[in-house]
Amino acid sequence: MAGAAVLRTFRAMHSWSVPAASGRCSAPMESVLYTPWRTTPVRAVQLCSALCAGHNKWSKVKNIKGPKDAARSRLFAKLGMMIRIAVKEGGPNPEMNINLAHILEQCRNKNMPKASIETAVKSVEKGKPASQHMFQARGPGGCLLLIEVLTDNVTRTHQAIKHLLNKRGWIMSDGAHHSFNRKGVVVVLGHNISMERALELAIEAGAEDVKETEDEEEQCLLKFICEITDLKKVQASLQELGMQTTSVGLEFVPCTLLSLDQGQLESASKLIEDLSDFSDVVHVWDNIKSHS
Repeated sequence: MAGAAVLRTFRAMHSWSVPAASGRCSAPMESVLYTPWRTTPVRAVQLCSALCAGHNKWSKVKNIKGPKDAARSRLFAKLGMMIRIAVKEGGPNPEMNINLAHILEQCRNKNMPKASIETAVKSVEKGKPASQHMFQARGPGGCLLLIEVLTDNVTRTHQAIKHLLNKRGWIMSDGAHHSFNRKGVVVVLGHNISMERALELAIEAGAEDVKETEDEEEQCLLKFICEITDLKKVQASLQELGMQTTSVGLEFVPCTLLSLDQGQLESASKLIEDLSDFSDVVHVWDNIKSHS
């Protein structure tokens, strides 16, 4: 049975030697399987000032919240959902299922208890049948959200998310995913690393872009973006260059970032927090430019 196979894998890997996520996405992504959309390869490394937003509240809102108080249990619930999705879509063997391997790495980095992991695994067989869906939304200024969910009642989840969106002046909008590309993302600690050095690292590792951000604990992070097929190679190259990896996974990266005024930014921040707190939501992605 798939569940038993995964449990054996987890026990064998109790030393957490598996090779990240995301949030939104998790991620927040946070790393889960999705119906792939075509992406346009980018041959040259880019250092986009719009992406290098620096340290700000907005960059924290978009990530799955870290292990603090009630946010810790929400984080583990999201990781459990990601495990279920990965096992259902790609099988129980992390060596054959790159998304599952990446989620295990996130669990290790976030100190998720082994019992919680086993509970998530068992629910693949014993829990209610659940399906994965992507809702798309449009808000003020043309900003967009992709909302990844895992639910056993699509109608209920759709209505709940629609209510949260309408409350903040957003609407459901098909086609929003065309403004995002599916990419591999390697996140490393970025303390005392200048963006000039980050660019050099990106070139050496074979990444196509690098973004500066921070986590919920205000640690400086660097996100190296690459084609999905290059993800393992970029991760290995960065580790060989002495970088400490905190997560590896697949994310939806916006083609263009849009600016909002302060009021719109605060409203969008509250919306994403509300969505992230909703139990069915795995991750939320956006195309909103952070204020420096």
